[in-house]
Amino acid sequence: MPKPAFWNNAKRYYDLKSYWQNRFGCRVHKLPIDAGFTCPNRDGHLATGGCIYCDGRGSALRQAGEFPSVGEQIRRGKEYYRRRGKAEKFVAYFQTFTNTYAPVDRLKALYDEALAEEDVIGLSIGTRPDCVSDETIALIRSYAERYHVWLEFGLQSIHDRTLRAINRGHDMATFLDAMRRTGNSPIRICTHIIVGLPGESHAEIMETARALAELPIQGIKVHNLLALRGTALGSRYEQGELAMMSREEYVATVCDILEILPPEMVVQRLTADGYREIFLGPEWAANKLTVLNAINRELEARDSWQGKRYGGGE
Repeated sequence: MPKPAFWNNAKRYYDLKSYWQNRFGCRVHKLPIDAGFTCPNRDGHLATGGCIYCDGRGSALRQAGEFPSVGEQIRRGKEYYRRRGKAEKFVAYFQTFTNTYAPVDRLKALYDEALAEEDVIGLSIGTRPDCVSDETIALIRSYAERYHVWLEFGLQSIHDRTLRAINRGHDMATFLDAMRRTGNSPIRICTHIIVGLPGESHAEIMETARALAELPIQGIKVHNLLALRGTALGSRYEQGELAMMSREEYVATVCDILEILPPEMVVQRLTADGYREIFLGPEWAANKLTVLNAINRELEARDSWQGKRYGGGE
């Protein structure tokens, strides 16, 4: 497949900035929000330790004590980006922990508060596939009929063996059920995966990518595995029990993934970092820009781009 002209960018993948510029004709920025949610994998409903890689402290706002309201967080975020001339419209990103893990009336109050702010054109809601009841999906669908709405599912891997190993608390069947119940609606789905999970081979990572490429998913976030102090995974890393991917391995794998994704799938993220004060490794992940530049160079060296091999292409 040739590189798609509809991206209207100079990149070798369809990034979120380009997608929003195409759709709204202006700069759009996601404003991260901590609305005080927890997670069933932490509060005892499923478990108390969380996923093995997850730091349980929440956002920096939460660590500082009583944090501002949703509206105040949005106003601060808009001021920050507008001072730098980086955005004209905004999407409220409910990011910290599981942002559908509450009664529907509380969810509605929080989402309404965000959408009441000037120039907020939509929502992006981070959650788990086992935390979206039919009532919650109906609520989110009602917003998606009027606003630009993304529902972001943390999946990490399609392999149940891996999901058990990372203490995820749900299986692939749960994700597929959430997809089925969310389908045929104006809600846009973004799925998160982690590259480099313990025990997963390159072939298994690519099986995850191929499975998502064939589902009605509009966006993807690809994260590198991080070892953070205070997590179960971080402890294994500190004790020398866990080998992490090299940057070269990660970059090559991300490019392999991009090549088989649909060209219209929006790539919302290709790398991740953690809190500096608890970051353990891999060392190369501390500089996101360096990783992104390496991905771009690898795609250039291959003369490749997102979707080049989608559907059995060259």
